[in-house]
Amino acid sequence: MILNPDGKAFAQKRSPDRRLFPNCWDIVGGHVDPGETMHEALLREVEEETGWRVRRIVRSLGTSTWTGDDGLGLRHEADYVIEVDGDLANPRLEWAKHSTYDWFGPADLPRLKENRTPAETLVHDLIVKALRQG
Repeated sequence: MILNPDGKAFAQKRSPDRRLFPNCWDIVGGHVDPGETMHEALLREVEEETGWRVRRIVRSLGTSTWTGDDGLGLRHEADYVIEVDGDLANPRLEWAKHSTYDWFGPADLPRLKENRTPAETLVHDLIVKALRQG
């Protein structure tokens, strides 16, 4: 979870042709590659998906387990609040995977549920948690 100096959380919208959660808001993330630590994966994924570099890990938001709608089974997710270096107004998105981005404060939270079923609140709930903890 990337928070800007105004206390808003970064999210990017998945492209409509994505197999998992198409056209839904998502946070920066990915998978741990073979031989890679979770910390190394975090640094790599942030840079790949935004062009920004992790300055520091502020705190853990905990872990969660969920099943996607792509048939690939159970996933285990560790989430962190981080600070980054880079031009926060101009992320370098992976445009084949994400169609847009935005910064979300408390008034923007309902938008995070666009194109999600009522049971799919993980991204919304993580951002709420990050914003409440400041």
